[in-house]
Amino acid sequence: MAAVQAVFGSWDNERAVIYRRMNDIPGSWGTAVNVQSMVFGNMGDTSGTGVAFTRDPSTGEPGIYGEYLLNAQGEDVVAGIRTPEPITRLEKDMPEVYKQFITIANNLEDHYKDMQDMEFTIEDKKLYFLQTRNGKRTAQAALKIAVDLVNEGRINHEQALMMVDPKQLDQLLHPMFDVDSLAAAKVYGEALPASPGAATGKVYFTADTAVEAKKRGEAVILVRLETSPEDIEGMDAAQGILTVRGGMTSHAAVVARGMGTCCISGCAEVKIAADEKSFTLGGKTTVEGDYISLDGSTGKIYLEQIKTVDPEIGGEFEEFMGWADEVRTMKVRTNADSPKDTINAIKFGAEGIGLCRTEHMFFEEARISKMRQMIVANTVEERVAALNELIPYQKGDFRGMYEALEGKPMTVRLLDPPLHEFLPHADADIKELAVEMGITYEELKATVENLHEFNPMLGHRGCRLAVTYPEIAAMQARAIMESAIEIRNEKGFDIVPEIMIPLVSEIKELVYVKKVVVDTCEAVLKAAGSDMKYMVGTMIEIPRAALMADVIATEAEFFSFGTNDLTQMTFGFSRDDAGAFLDDYYKKSILESDPFARLDQSGVGQLVEMACVKGRQTNPKIKLGICGEHGGDPSSIEFCHRIGLDYVSCSPFRVPIARLAAAQAAITNRK
Repeated sequence: MAAVQAVFGSWDNERAVIYRRMNDIPGSWGTAVNVQSMVFGNMGDTSGTGVAFTRDPSTGEPGIYGEYLLNAQGEDVVAGIRTPEPITRLEKDMPEVYKQFITIANNLEDHYKDMQDMEFTIEDKKLYFLQTRNGKRTAQAALKIAVDLVNEGRINHEQALMMVDPKQLDQLLHPMFDVDSLAAAKVYGEALPASPGAATGKVYFTADTAVEAKKRGEAVILVRLETSPEDIEGMDAAQGILTVRGGMTSHAAVVARGMGTCCISGCAEVKIAADEKSFTLGGKTTVEGDYISLDGSTGKIYLEQIKTVDPEIGGEFEEFMGWADEVRTMKVRTNADSPKDTINAIKFGAEGIGLCRTEHMFFEEARISKMRQMIVANTVEERVAALNELIPYQKGDFRGMYEALEGKPMTVRLLDPPLHEFLPHADADIKELAVEMGITYEELKATVENLHEFNPMLGHRGCRLAVTYPEIAAMQARAIMESAIEIRNEKGFDIVPEIMIPLVSEIKELVYVKKVVVDTCEAVLKAAGSDMKYMVGTMIEIPRAALMADVIATEAEFFSFGTNDLTQMTFGFSRDDAGAFLDDYYKKSILESDPFARLDQSGVGQLVEMACVKGRQTNPKIKLGICGEHGGDPSSIEFCHRIGLDYVSCSPFRVPIARLAAAQAAITNRK
């Protein structure tokens, strides 16, 4: 009974809680105990024990793969005290037992129709199978096994699709550490695995030094207290990103996933020096230019250079994903902000762009100066003049994206962040910028102070900016429409621009900003002599908007659920700071998963479902999608399918995950 109780008790130990969170297993399930009589593999050279697989768990190649020990118990195999023999040696030592073993192993795979992981013991030449289960495997092996089982006629396409964990596909798309090099490395710290993949490079602490290092041909790891849109060039230059603050949907995490860049966030143990030239972690100091390595899939940090290897995507991948596309009913779009991201996403099977964040287009050196001129302008005329200089840049990006999409849809979000994010805050930087802009330090300092907000996430941003400065929305609408018309005329693509007004909570906000957008679009169409159709919708990311969805739907042609902010406002958690206390919530079983990584279906999900129902009541033709980071999470995708969303949108490297998860949702819900 003590042994039984020990197994039951293990359900709530720290490792079990972490494992459940990693694998989306509810804590309410509990665990089971098998009690079975003992057999002894240590009764001499006619006894033994071993572990075997019916296929290679690393490659998926068919054939028995495993090892065993003569005169031993099971613990001896896994403890590493003795070096086991390959399973093929059993044929020489006990040929009759080996023949029986092969027959039973094949029968088990035939019965369970999957690769089996088996434990066995031989007691005086009598073979006992202690357990069998579907074996764990690498992503490459998972795909090969699924495709091979279909080709062998053992399972059908739908059964094959249900065999592969969508999250595993991440392993196929990102660099990984060389296994032998990783085994010899020491872990110095661990934090949130915000964006998968492996990266090794030299440490730099600012976006500028990261860019300069890349120009010198160095591999860069950017280490920051936290990142902001100002760091975008440095993030683009980096192989990996490490932040002290932030959660799974912080700026660093979201942008890194979009770029396919390895990222670890929220490592509070990293202490960055005041001069931003070094940091300490695990009792060791690392200075600028030293090598470190990050594993964005596990959150582990190594203070040395570790060899990485590029992933190999075999022919099974395309075949398997083709089966997923035949089954799923929900579309999969991507979150992309540049032609480069768009091309990547299309390569991974994206069917359009569900979220284009236009603010990321303004931080390049030539553009941000125009943006700052607009911000410090004293009159509408000055502001419009500065905005007009931004139009060619906006159009260039939109043209490149429309061209890459080849007629697939794109939802463009109008400017969302508060304007203070485009200005420096340190006095030295303000003085330097004032000289560059030809204004006094006092003038620029006053502008910075006037734009300062105590809680910018709930401040002057989103549609509120367009209410105060409608000329910003007009400029962006013009750039969207002109670029779409030009690409349609040049390439013949059937383009229907989708313009999204963010952060709406009141129908009158939407009416006001929509009029600005529509007036601009109609003027562009008239000037071009074009009959192009377009759509104006909104992002549902404030609880009040979900509650008022039936009213808002009378003016919106589509809803895109911004579940990052909707989660933040529903829970009252800051997504950048929640990482500091969520671990305590997991340990004390208050929460089982990060609500910013896995949609809270009972709370936030209730708002989403309510908005869908109410929106369709007043606008049956309304298009519904999700563009928050939950759009790449399998359990959240299953929920989106269940409530009838038209599409999910996620970062480019998560598109294959979403395609498979949407297929599995279709299969599960049909059953």
